[in-house]
Amino acid sequence: MTETKLRSARWYEGTDIRGFAHRQRSQQMGLRREEFLGKPVIAIINTWSELSPCHIHLRERAEAVKRGVWQAGGYPVELPALSLGEVLVKPTTMLYRNMLAMEVEELLRSLPVDGAVLMGGCDKTTPGLLMGAISMDLPAIYCPAGFMSNGRWRGQSVGAGTHTKTFWDEKRVGKITEEDWIELESKMTRSIGTCNTMGTASTMTAIAEAMGMTLPGASSLPAADSGHTRMAAECGARAVEMVREDLRPSQIITADAVMNGVSACMALGGSTNAAIHTIAMARRAGVALSLDDLGAVAAKIPVCANIFPSGGYLMEDFFFAGGLPALLAKLGDAIIPGCMTVNGRTLDENIAGARCWDDDVIRDLDKAVVPLAKGSSLAVLRGNLCPDGAVMKSSAASPHLLQHTGPAVVFDNPAEMAAKLDDPAVEITKDSVLVLRNAGPIGAPGMPEWGNLPMPKRLLEQGVKDMVRICDGRMSGTHYGTCVLHVAPESAIGGPLALLKTGDMVALDVPAGTLNMLVDEAEIAARRAAWVKPPERFARSYARLYERSVSQAPDGCDFDFLSGTEKIPEPPIF
Repeated sequence: MTETKLRSARWYEGTDIRGFAHRQRSQQMGLRREEFLGKPVIAIINTWSELSPCHIHLRERAEAVKRGVWQAGGYPVELPALSLGEVLVKPTTMLYRNMLAMEVEELLRSLPVDGAVLMGGCDKTTPGLLMGAISMDLPAIYCPAGFMSNGRWRGQSVGAGTHTKTFWDEKRVGKITEEDWIELESKMTRSIGTCNTMGTASTMTAIAEAMGMTLPGASSLPAADSGHTRMAAECGARAVEMVREDLRPSQIITADAVMNGVSACMALGGSTNAAIHTIAMARRAGVALSLDDLGAVAAKIPVCANIFPSGGYLMEDFFFAGGLPALLAKLGDAIIPGCMTVNGRTLDENIAGARCWDDDVIRDLDKAVVPLAKGSSLAVLRGNLCPDGAVMKSSAASPHLLQHTGPAVVFDNPAEMAAKLDDPAVEITKDSVLVLRNAGPIGAPGMPEWGNLPMPKRLLEQGVKDMVRICDGRMSGTHYGTCVLHVAPESAIGGPLALLKTGDMVALDVPAGTLNMLVDEAEIAARRAAWVKPPERFARSYARLYERSVSQAPDGCDFDFLSGTEKIPEPPIF
């Protein structure tokens, strides 16, 4: 690419007063003209934050990216972006995924940028970064933050999120002490990086790699590994080359590439959250992906990665076993050949020499961790409780509950659930179906990870560790159990879940793909006629924008004004 074809030249190379001002202000920051004129400008979109342990190291990794950019003849500029680290952001990072997507798109549009390195890793960060980059469609490469090192406690492997729930239930019934609980705080998450299970973070970075947006193996690198720093530097160098080649997301994220990402997700035992994010990313790229498309792939590809919560290992074990390239190589014909990736080669070329070094961690299709007869990464359900769909991870559910009928115990919000769950006056048995509503995109707002409803203490004391639970919210990808999620339409807009009453019988049949309330149609119609839509809760703020603009879970929870593939004009410079 010649210098005059660089997008940034519109800012830097004009002979008028504006061009003078742009060059002048760049030199005001201590740069020589030779350092930025005529060079590809690479934006390092960095979601570093001191309130995000997943991203706390990205400030240092950005320096490695800059090193790669300089080495390849580019000019790096680090641009801070909204950091969506789980746990500390309330009510949920999902509320702000679209804000990050909008920020990324507008940062790239409004500034003299030719290409980008996207730095993030925690759950909503990956889709947020990619959605914005897809819509802007400048050359971009994703640099995953990496996952934390393996955790062990008293000889037992412990995974972030997965075992937090396990140990919490054990504490509630007295199997571990308060002292044990305090000790676990400092033992379970022992390094920088995202969750070390196959939660949403590792699921989404793996999908990004399988779709072609990362360097080969990048999603399987531990955050604390020296190779992670080298990968960051390589991302910087490659971003410069991508600008010169004019290799853009629109040439990478095709319909076939999206299906490769979906196949990877199912083989990994990936997070149910991927159903929302992958649809949102695909539709930004003009690919019409639906829940049924995801369910069809899930019905063909079993869980092959033996990683918590569906398996027994952690992400660092997956890395040592060969990582995502080894898994993709084992999927054979399920990987569609010919899909371009950010390194300029096709995905099938990238995985052609991949080797697996531990066949127990990365299983062959015929030796799956969870055979399809026993469950899959994503079961799609429909019925009179979820006419637009609901999902569950049947591979992490209890087999005896996959076909179950029981009376509903309905909670309208988490506070009510916390107050009543262990109340002896509230009748709950192992056959009950716990329901939490008003947890959807609009109802919560933001569709928090409330779907892994806690087990009643009285049942835990009886040795009952799972029961059917239903929610129009989401569940952490690190969690497990027979949890039906993303019920759509959500209750806050009048979905059938809003009409369910405690005592109504609910029938779940995962093999048949159905979820129904066993209530007479005339009674349902009467309840619907009596239902009153809740008033809007937000008079101002971003939440008001979210409440009025967000789509439902089966459509990716994107904003109506951000979806679509229409191109926005370049900003005028006068």
